[in-house]
Amino acid sequence: MKKPKKESSDQSRRNFIKNAAIASSIFIVPRHVLGGVGFTAPSDQLNLAAIGAGGKGTSDIFNASVNGRERVVALCDVDFSGSAKKSVENFPKAKLYADYREMLEKEKDIDAVTISTPDHVHGPAAAFAMARGKHVYVQKPMTHNIREARMLTEMARTNKIVTQMGNQGASNPLLDMVKKWVDSGKLGKISKVQIWTNRPVWPQGGPFPASDPSSKPSALNWDLWLGPAPEIPFTPNLHPFNWRGWWDYGTGALGDVGCHLIDIPFRTLGLHYPKDAECSVGSVFSKMWTPDYNPEGCPASSFITLHFAATQKSQSPIEMTWSDGGIRPSHPDIIPADHDIGGANSANGVMIIGEKGIITTNINDSSPLMPKLYMNDGTTEFGPDRLENQEPEYGHQRKWVDAIKAGFESAEHKGLTSSFDYAGPMTETVLMGNLAIRSYMLRRENSKGQMEFFGRRKLLWDGENMRITNLEEANQFVGRTYRKGFEV
Repeated sequence: MKKPKKESSDQSRRNFIKNAAIASSIFIVPRHVLGGVGFTAPSDQLNLAAIGAGGKGTSDIFNASVNGRERVVALCDVDFSGSAKKSVENFPKAKLYADYREMLEKEKDIDAVTISTPDHVHGPAAAFAMARGKHVYVQKPMTHNIREARMLTEMARTNKIVTQMGNQGASNPLLDMVKKWVDSGKLGKISKVQIWTNRPVWPQGGPFPASDPSSKPSALNWDLWLGPAPEIPFTPNLHPFNWRGWWDYGTGALGDVGCHLIDIPFRTLGLHYPKDAECSVGSVFSKMWTPDYNPEGCPASSFITLHFAATQKSQSPIEMTWSDGGIRPSHPDIIPADHDIGGANSANGVMIIGEKGIITTNINDSSPLMPKLYMNDGTTEFGPDRLENQEPEYGHQRKWVDAIKAGFESAEHKGLTSSFDYAGPMTETVLMGNLAIRSYMLRRENSKGQMEFFGRRKLLWDGENMRITNLEEANQFVGRTYRKGFEV
């Protein structure tokens, strides 16, 4: 008689996690008696890894470990000499890698990864991990372009991956107050949303910096930092942060905080793909009559308009405007002149405008949300300026870990505030603004030998098919080209 094949230790551990609820019924001695209060048996732990262990990645992987409840087995970063050193200190037993592809091929027992790289690596790294059955937590914006967002959303469903985007404010319980105001019909028909930010707060709008290979830090793997972007010599002032203002790597002000700000009306109004996008961009003049032209980078300021079909919650079509570079909307008459709109000093904010009143909030990252309701009849209702929070970032990473343990389509999974089913369409909406900006800068020589801007129009968007229908040249910005080895 043939002996049954012995189950590997990794298979056994995975099966234990999957069937934890059933298995727990056979334990005679409570686990806390064996290991102390808060003890988690090794077989109950997830094996986690970080792709991007510095900067925001430091808190993402630390919060996902839930104070050591889960096991961090590997860290990947292109430069462990900078802020990633903190993650090495936090997880001294974790194996270190520069290339996430090598890490995921060698470390077969990884269950889930946090991805906290520059924007251009989000999509390639997440797709590579998801293809290997790894659950993923991806920093905002979920991807660098619209095509990647759609692909990852569909991939998560097909491969039954538990996902979460890192817009942690989506787990802020004060959002329930905004939702209640909208759902109760206090505003009546809602027709307009205005969003603004003081970003960029990094260098943006000028010429691309000059390369200088001699100044490359010895610990930095520049080729892996470039990832899917075109190969260029080492260029200072990109790593570790100022990449945000360049299209090959970042997604500008929208990518930085759009997933925090646009999330609030997108979620509470039940919005879907926009119908169109239109923008204007602030000009910078280094010499008389000739505006600077730097299409490889994001502008210093922009104004974007998106239109959405009516939803059950809005009861009418919605016009959403976005402004960055410190440009904000006018102060509404029903809000007292000495009140901030949005956050402190009105630097960032959202206004949801209905026929009976206005809801205003701050940016929803880890800043106080500061929800306020102003009615036309003079009545008001304010949420607390500060919310007492017992765990970091409203438990956004911990809830993702709990959902992995509970399983795909579990109540915990369905309760996640930014799984890709939601975060994908919302990210596509954020990135539509960037598509409009890049189209605005398209130009070509006309019959008179003059450079003519031809993309400065309202762009009509077929969301289901991911296509601009009235300007074919704009569709080049739906996706991107990839360097070999980093394709999505």
